[in-house]
Amino acid sequence: MPEPDRHLLSPGSGGLHRDGLKGWPDLWVLPGKPPHARPAAMAPPDHAPDQTLAFPDELLLRVLACLPEPHLTAAASLVCKRWTRLSGRLRRRLAVRDWAFVTHRLPYRFPNLAVLDLFPASIAAPAAPSRASPVLTCGAVSLTLDPSADPPLGACRFLADDVLDRGLAVVAARFPNLRRLWATAAAESGGLMDIAGGCATLQELELHRCTDLALRPVSAFAHLQILRIVAASSPLYGTSEDGGVTDIGLTILAHGCKRLVKLELVGCEGSYDGIAAVGRCCAMLEELTIADHRMDGGWLAALAFCGNLKTLRLQGCSRIDDDPGPAEHLGACLTLESLQLHRCQLRDRRALHALFLVCEGARELLVQNCWGLEDDMFALAGLCRRIKLLSLEGCSLLTTRGVESVVTSWNDLQSLEVVGCNKIKDEEINPALSELFSNLKELKWRPDNKSLLAASLAGTGMGKKGRVFFKRV
Repeated sequence: MPEPDRHLLSPGSGGLHRDGLKGWPDLWVLPGKPPHARPAAMAPPDHAPDQTLAFPDELLLRVLACLPEPHLTAAASLVCKRWTRLSGRLRRRLAVRDWAFVTHRLPYRFPNLAVLDLFPASIAAPAAPSRASPVLTCGAVSLTLDPSADPPLGACRFLADDVLDRGLAVVAARFPNLRRLWATAAAESGGLMDIAGGCATLQELELHRCTDLALRPVSAFAHLQILRIVAASSPLYGTSEDGGVTDIGLTILAHGCKRLVKLELVGCEGSYDGIAAVGRCCAMLEELTIADHRMDGGWLAALAFCGNLKTLRLQGCSRIDDDPGPAEHLGACLTLESLQLHRCQLRDRRALHALFLVCEGARELLVQNCWGLEDDMFALAGLCRRIKLLSLEGCSLLTTRGVESVVTSWNDLQSLEVVGCNKIKDEEINPALSELFSNLKELKWRPDNKSLLAASLAGTGMGKKGRVFFKRV
């Protein structure tokens, strides 16, 4: 080992020169110094006292309440244990991904929750997860699949029913002011009965893996206003072939939840009887969404029983109604204001004709990314003579002539939106359609990337004679 330079260590040299010690070993012992001793100049400074300790919890809660929720949960809760406890008291919404947290720490960590999402936590982890395991993402939920399962993309595995019930019982006992809840239904869910009894102010419920038997506790929610039912399907949830939601479950639901304002049915297998029961019993129902339905023929005629329905939305439906029946038996929704079709198959002329007959009084018609909507099919929309707002997006088979034949027959049309309809061309606009454009209060015309009409209307004031009508769209 080389000898150190003596003048660096001499008492009269004015101190230890750090540059001279860069290449020295870490275990070098200086004369008169214990091993690994830290010089006085390198000692850590004393921490300043926490000034917030003088604030009472009530005052600090008022200060933390001024922070937006992302900062409240991310930065402020990491300052100290006290701030973690106080920020948890201010948290109002939470999505849980570990069911053990529900039964042990959730009531103590976040005691004042009003919105709680338990669906991600109810999905069981695969038996032998690995880094090579594929991940299936559906919406906000990501599932790690088990490649050793047979088949590899097998049924979605959920926690046992008794485990789900214990967690729901804890939520019911500790969160009496809960307003919104996302949960998974069990075969005979006593936990949902606990929620109905303990959370009297619950207004919105989203229930996954539903069957007719699982809907019995839902009828106990007397003050429920918004309900979303995701029916159990055999390929995804691993239920029996007779699982799911049928007319029996819809009837049980209708007789129990009579204050419903919004109802969404996903993957249900009902028919005329189930929809008619909902219409007769839920007199306050204003918005009905039917997604990916498996209903029997004839259910469209039951919509006439919804005496206060204002919005009808069909999403992801591969068919509308296989057998709507005679037109004189369909009836009509007299209070309907908005008909919305999203990602639906519109290839059945008879079913589409029946739909427009039932919704002939609608004021708004929205068609987004639907397949099979050709000119002759869209001509059936002329039955709805009170349309004030028309929105067409992603209708690749519609032409300019097909749109013109319908919109020129509507005397009350005030707003028009055409986006992503590649067969609609600017050069095919005739004088009648141009005159209609000049009388509209709101016009959004972008059928394709080559459309120049929007640029040519800049500064003319055309299409901007009234208020904006598309804010609700």
